[in-house]
Amino acid sequence: MSDSGALLFARYAYPPNELGYCGPDGAEAMLRSDLPAEIARRARGFEGAWAYLSFLNPGDPLDPAVVSAYWVGDSLPTAQADFPDLVPYLRSRFAGQHGGTWESAAGRALPHHSFHVFEVYPWTALLRRTGNPTAVSVLDRCRIRTGTVLAVRGETATVTARPLVWDGSALHPGPPRAEEVAWSAGGRSLLAGLSPGDRVALHWDWVCDVITPEQASRIESLEERQRRALFPENVVPPA
Repeated sequence: MSDSGALLFARYAYPPNELGYCGPDGAEAMLRSDLPAEIARRARGFEGAWAYLSFLNPGDPLDPAVVSAYWVGDSLPTAQADFPDLVPYLRSRFAGQHGGTWESAAGRALPHHSFHVFEVYPWTALLRRTGNPTAVSVLDRCRIRTGTVLAVRGETATVTARPLVWDGSALHPGPPRAEEVAWSAGGRSLLAGLSPGDRVALHWDWVCDVITPEQASRIESLEERQRRALFPENVVPPA
């Protein structure tokens, strides 16, 4: 297993692990850049993410290119899906996981985090059925979203990002707003540093990585693809 792939995985997996939503106990270990083998061992406990990584590369799920494909979308198609074996594969991995739309997602399934958030978890189905505001909040925070750093103070940063908004029939990014997020915890971070103007990937209330404009575009395009598939009337307003 690749040390760099394990560390890249941890950058994105730490936030929900620290919140207790997925992965084994002891999230602080995910920030130990000096212990990539331990992070690799723990990565297998993230049943959702590990399934997609194993699908992409059974021999080395933590290959950096594979990890980047799952979290960011590097190398994945942004238009038409070409993974016809994914849904059958997930049926064996996610047996008993009901409430989402993934089992009928043949033709649009991608081994990408946005697919897991919007189709495997039950929140989109709940939102479409009831308009529940909690569903909007969870979908917004659980997705990988993009932002721009405005200021950095110690272990926190102010970033501007576009939160998801539900208008009663469609889910789309709303106007940009400033929010406070963390990029380090207890003096530990997997980032070398953070500066105003950096384009970043966010997961829950955490800065996962500094990304390129091209990577930001891929994250946004893959999410939009997912939302348009589930909300065909969805039109994304300009920023």
